[in-house]
Amino acid sequence: MVLTMNTYSEKTEDILNSDELFDTEEEYDDEQLSPEEEEERLYEHFRFVADKKQSLLRIDKFLIDRMMNTSRNRIQLAAEANCILVNGKAVKSNYRIKPEDVVTIMMTRPRFETEIIPEEIPLDIVFEDNELIIVNKPAGLVVHPGHGNYTGTLVNGLAYYLKDDPLFDPGDPRLGLVHRIDKDTSGLLVIAKRPEAKTNLGRQFFNKTTQRKYITIVWGVPKDETGRIEGNIGRDPRDRMKMTIFPDGEQGKTAVTHYKVLEKFGYVSLVECRLETGRTHQIRAHMKYIGHPVFNDDRYGGSIILKGLQSTKYKQFINNCFEICPRQALHAKTLGFKHPRTGEDIFFDSDIPDDMKQLIEKWRKYFNN
Repeated sequence: MVLTMNTYSEKTEDILNSDELFDTEEEYDDEQLSPEEEEERLYEHFRFVADKKQSLLRIDKFLIDRMMNTSRNRIQLAAEANCILVNGKAVKSNYRIKPEDVVTIMMTRPRFETEIIPEEIPLDIVFEDNELIIVNKPAGLVVHPGHGNYTGTLVNGLAYYLKDDPLFDPGDPRLGLVHRIDKDTSGLLVIAKRPEAKTNLGRQFFNKTTQRKYITIVWGVPKDETGRIEGNIGRDPRDRMKMTIFPDGEQGKTAVTHYKVLEKFGYVSLVECRLETGRTHQIRAHMKYIGHPVFNDDRYGGSIILKGLQSTKYKQFINNCFEICPRQALHAKTLGFKHPRTGEDIFFDSDIPDDMKQLIEKWRKYFNN
């Protein structure tokens, strides 16, 4: 019998309660992953009890016979990470199971990360060399396989695109994504093609030395033309699919966003956001926190009329705006960092996507009439 477990140790419990686990429904608005965080992530957790007549058997063989779609390598990695416990004590992969042993295991890699299916998905590749790829992700494309999205993701497309590269394995956690952006956020992402590149880039993101600017349309006009939003971000205790701000700093993780109002349209504003940190849904949660949710952001209250008139004509105008840009109006426009091999400063800029361009122009015409 397989049962999920809630805790194994203080360290395991801390990781399980952290916000660094993969979201099961959607991706993240520019969440950076440090090499240490990447190594410490824990995903599947199981409990097995050996029966009274169990013969002596290596624990990796015992587990491989009971865990579907799991390789012995993954189990051995879990053992090396002290994530396999027998009767509450960590064991190595050569431990021999005895009758009535209670075995608990936590996998250090998500099951489907080792089962990436290459798919021919169009990719807008801005730049590529032997170390990395810069992709301009369209809205609607999930970045990484997860619950309900095991195919059709950016990673599946990368697996196909790089299928002839003998040094790239999409199932290897040392390669690939360094940061993520949300499914319905468009914009620039860097993908590492080599382990050394990922380590280097990961540390740059973690140390906040990268340059990242977003363009967004938000409800209302911020009081100040420029500003700094600081407030710890963590899971909303009332809705685990949302992030919330903990201004007292006792919960969540430090998050800082700098914003600049680029253009005002009366009831909405075009805003540039510069990330100092990269937390889950950071811009979306921070803008809501200061009273200016991202336009058409359903999760954070931006998909209803928050500013403006009560007239039927205005309501129809807003509905037309929602149809033009049927997602949160947020685009990761720029990305800069030091090249992981040469140390050269490199910088990438992307065009605002058509749906947001049309939305901006529609508001511009409305405000100027």
